[in-house]
Amino acid sequence: MEIGTDQRLGTEENESSGEGNRLSRRLFLGGIGAAALASTGLKAAVAGPAGEETAPGFGETLSPGAQRRENAFQSRYRVALNHRRQPVFEHLNNGDEERYLNRIGNFSKGLPHDANGEVEPAAYNKLLRATRSGRADHFEAVPLSGGRRLTNPQAGLAFDLEGADAQHFAIPPAPALASAQAAGEAVELYWMALLRDVNFSDYGGHPEVTAAATDLSSLEDFRGARRNGAVTAQTLFRDPLPGVLKGPYISQFLWLGTPYGAEYVERRIKTPVPGSDHLTRFSDWLEAQNGGAEAGATRFDPVRRYIRTGRDLAEWVHRDVLFQAYFNAALILGTPPDSSDEITGGGIGCPTNAGDPYHNSQNQIGFATFGDPHFKALLCEVATRALKATWFQKWLVHRRLRPEEYGGLVHQQVASNRYPGILHQDILTAAAIERVHGRHGAYLLPVAFSEGSPTHPSYSAGHATVAGACVTVLKALYDESFVIPQPVEPTPDGLALQPYQGPALTVGGELNKLASNIATGRNIAGVHWRSDARESLLLGEKIAISILRDQKGCYNEDFEGFRFTRFDGTSVTI
Repeated sequence: MEIGTDQRLGTEENESSGEGNRLSRRLFLGGIGAAALASTGLKAAVAGPAGEETAPGFGETLSPGAQRRENAFQSRYRVALNHRRQPVFEHLNNGDEERYLNRIGNFSKGLPHDANGEVEPAAYNKLLRATRSGRADHFEAVPLSGGRRLTNPQAGLAFDLEGADAQHFAIPPAPALASAQAAGEAVELYWMALLRDVNFSDYGGHPEVTAAATDLSSLEDFRGARRNGAVTAQTLFRDPLPGVLKGPYISQFLWLGTPYGAEYVERRIKTPVPGSDHLTRFSDWLEAQNGGAEAGATRFDPVRRYIRTGRDLAEWVHRDVLFQAYFNAALILGTPPDSSDEITGGGIGCPTNAGDPYHNSQNQIGFATFGDPHFKALLCEVATRALKATWFQKWLVHRRLRPEEYGGLVHQQVASNRYPGILHQDILTAAAIERVHGRHGAYLLPVAFSEGSPTHPSYSAGHATVAGACVTVLKALYDESFVIPQPVEPTPDGLALQPYQGPALTVGGELNKLASNIATGRNIAGVHWRSDARESLLLGEKIAISILRDQKGCYNEDFEGFRFTRFDGTSVTI
C-alpha cells in the first residue's frame, strides 16, 4: 500500500488544537501559496553568480558584519534549496495493516489486548488516527493497558536544520507477515535464541551451530551471508558487508581498551548468566504485550567479562547510549599508541582520511574543523538526526510487529491452529521452534530482555540506523585501509584479551563489523529482524552522506571532499 507523507499528514481536519497561530506541519508540507508569500513581505529569489539562485538581498552593499550575516544566510538558503529540489520518495508499507483487520501483522505492544494477545480494535484505531493527523492531542488520547508508555511516536514529525528532512529518505516495505522472507528471518531469530550462550569462537565445531546453518541454508527465502551458496559456521548471523566475514565475529572496537582523556574504559562488561531468557510462558508474554512489568529479574554474572557470546552482545546493546560504540571507536582511532599506558596501551593512531585538508599543511592542524572536537561532535549530530528519520519510519509508515509478537502467532498456530494459512510453512516446520519448545515448553520466541522489546515498532531500527550513520562518518574521517596493529580476542573465559592470529584486519572492515555487531546484537536479543538491521544500516548511511554533503560547503579550507567506501563496497567522494 502506498503511504505518502502528504497523504498521511493531510487526512484529518485542519482544526486548531488550542495552540494559537502556530504553523502546523500539515500546512507547511502543503505549501504556502504566492499570495501568502507576498503577505509576509519576502521578495522572490534572484539569480546570483553564474546564474546560481540566491535568496533575496544578494548583491547589496553591506558592512562587514552585515555581509557575513548575509553570506551565512545565502549559504543556508542554497542548502535548503538543494534539498527542496530533490525528488520526493513514496513511503510504502507491506499492506499487513489492511490485510489483517485484527492487526496481527502490526505492532501494538502497550495497547490493551484480549486473552489471545490480539489488540483491541478501538485502541489501535486511535493510534492510527494519531499517526494520520500528526496532532499532539491525538497521540495523547491513545489508550494504554499497562504501565509502559509508548516511546516518542511524535519524533518523526520534528524538523531539523541540517541534512535531509527526517521524512525524505524511503526504505522498502518490510517483509509481509505471511512471506517466506519473514519466516526465514524468524527461523534465524529462534536459532539466535538457542545459541545465545555459545562462544562465538566455538561456532566452528558446535553441533547446534551446524544444525542452524543447515536449517537456514534450506529455507525458501533467507538473505543472510553465505559461502559457496550455503550458510556456514563462519557466516552464521553475519552480514555480507566488506570485512564483516573476516576474522572474529566481534569487532576490535568492542574489545580494545579505550583511552578516554586521562581516564580509560576497560571493555569487560556486566552480563547476564547463561540461560537468562524471558517471555517463554504465555502469561508473561501476554502481560508484556499489555505493557506490563518485567517478566522476572535478570541474574547477572558477578564477574565482568569481554564480549564472547550472543548473550553478552545482546546485553551490550541493551544498556548503551546509541552513539557510544562509535564514540569509543573514535577515541581508539584518534589516540596515538602509548607504551607507558599499561592498561589500554593508548589508541591505534589511525591516520585521518586522505581528503583531510591539513595533511599537507606546514603550519596548521585541525581542531574545530577537521580535528578531534569536530570528529567526536559529528557522531552525536548524525545520531540524533538518524533517530528522527527512523522514528518516522517506525510510527508513521510501517508499524511493523516485533519478533516477540510474531512468536506469539507461531505459538498460537502450532499449539492450537488459531491462524491457519497465514504463517509460512518454513517457520512452522523449522527444527528451531521444536528445540525451543523442548527447552521452554512453548513455541514463543525467547527474548534476552526481561521487559521484552521496547514500546515502539520494529522497522526501521534505531540502533542500526545510528550505526549506519556513525560508521559512515568514521569511514569518511579516518583512513579505512589502515591495518589495525596488534588485534586481540578474548580468552575462552572472557576474563582477558590475547593476541588474535589470522588475516589482517582493516579499520574499514572492523567499522563495518562494528555496525553489524550493534545492529545484529538487537536481533540476537530477539527484539529486531534481519531486514530491520540491513535496511536501517543503509538508511543511516544515506543520512550521514546528506549531512556531510551539507557541511562540505561550509568549510574555509581547500577541501576536495570526504572519501570512503559504502556498505555495498562502492567508493564515494562527497
